[in-house]
Amino acid sequence: MRERMPGGERRGNHAPRRIMSGMRYDAGRAKTAVMLMLGCLLVVAGCAVGPDYVKPEVGLGPLHNAEAVASRPSVPEEPPLDQWWMGFRDPQLTRIIERVFKQNLDIQASLERIAQARAGAKASGAKLLPTLDANAQATYERASLEDPLAAVASTIGFPRYMEVYSAGLSASWEVDLFGGLRRQEEAASAVAGAAEAMHAGVRISIAAEAADTYFRIRGDQAQLQVIGARIANETDLLAMLKEQRSHGLATDREVAQGEALLAHTQGMGTLLRIDLEMQLNRIDVLMGVQPGTYAKELSVASAIPAVPRITAQSSDFLRRRPDVIAAERELAAANARIGAALAGYYPAISLSGLLGYEAFTVGNLFKNDTFQPIGILGLRWRLFDFGRVDAEVAQADAATREALIRYRQVILRAAEDVENACVSLVQLEAYRQDVTKQINALTQVYEDSKTAYQAGMIPLTDVLDADRQLLVAESELPHAQAGAARAAVHLFRSLGGGW
Repeated sequence: MRERMPGGERRGNHAPRRIMSGMRYDAGRAKTAVMLMLGCLLVVAGCAVGPDYVKPEVGLGPLHNAEAVASRPSVPEEPPLDQWWMGFRDPQLTRIIERVFKQNLDIQASLERIAQARAGAKASGAKLLPTLDANAQATYERASLEDPLAAVASTIGFPRYMEVYSAGLSASWEVDLFGGLRRQEEAASAVAGAAEAMHAGVRISIAAEAADTYFRIRGDQAQLQVIGARIANETDLLAMLKEQRSHGLATDREVAQGEALLAHTQGMGTLLRIDLEMQLNRIDVLMGVQPGTYAKELSVASAIPAVPRITAQSSDFLRRRPDVIAAERELAAANARIGAALAGYYPAISLSGLLGYEAFTVGNLFKNDTFQPIGILGLRWRLFDFGRVDAEVAQADAATREALIRYRQVILRAAEDVENACVSLVQLEAYRQDVTKQINALTQVYEDSKTAYQAGMIPLTDVLDADRQLLVAESELPHAQAGAARAAVHLFRSLGGGW
């Protein structure tokens, strides 16, 4: 009997044809549905979950110590902030900074960190694109007779020994339906931006440290010149005392006092030479060479240059500081990670395809009968994970709030850094003027004391005390000059100069 199909049709010889016809119709509809679904996916993929990043405002007022720096009288012209060292008009300093930029190992290491961060950003961006793989495989198998399937297959003549060869191309693509991958790329790009800013910060810090060390060297050399002059004067004084003792005009006690003063001054020179040698070693390391390489170039003392004009009245300068930029980029990365975590709530769609051949012999591998295309549309949706996504979102959200707090703190510390550098520069220059006046007065006191002592009007202790005070003042002058130059370097650095 022929069974009736739904709709009153009878199953007969024409049934297979109708079934096949229906299958072709259904395949067409399925293809259309798949295309529509893919179109919808692409439209939805234009969206991204999570908050869009908005750069926070700095919100700082004018710098209250900057006006005093800008109004300093009789100073050289202000240099460009990105080449602040040129403002000191010291060729040796310029040469050192240029060597530092080319040879310093910390700067080179920071460049490699940039390369790592950029590579990470590139890898994150590549996840948005399809992957294409070439596959080839040759398999030889000997079936076990104890295997149930092999035992059944052997009864119908299925070969026990089998060779299978396959070759083809496979492609896969995870559709970034809700923007999780794009948020990851956004975070990686922000991290790369932070690495670039930190590299700039390393450049600024190393250049400033080199300039600071250079001015310490010049300050030590200037103090050694002062001490050398004082040693010559005190040596002459000691010789005079010994001559007077030989004629009964001076006592052994006075000669001993002169010897003690000379030894003290010589000891000050010894300590300064230790610091000078350490600074020479430090500046060589900053230039990326072995200590002692460039020491001869700096062995001849040179005058400490005047501090150029510096303008820093606006807090807008703080925006260009590398540490502020790096903190802002870290905040952007943390914000993007919120979206990456939120994407875990939504389904993930993947498309995979294979165009290949599979055959039992190599000769049949690339024939039409062995062609084997495969297409896969995958859906993965995390339905229950014991709160894992909740915890990841909460963690990302807290990290973003922390990054915002750190960003605000970096800005406040940057403002503090600039204010401290401003007040240090102004006060050290005022101190230098005071020391200059003190030296002029003490020089007169010392000369008058020597004259009075030789006339027998005052004891030797008055002369020695005047000499000691003059030595302290004269050694403080180069220290104040170098200190003002170092404060200017600190100010240039705090303003983000050198980038």
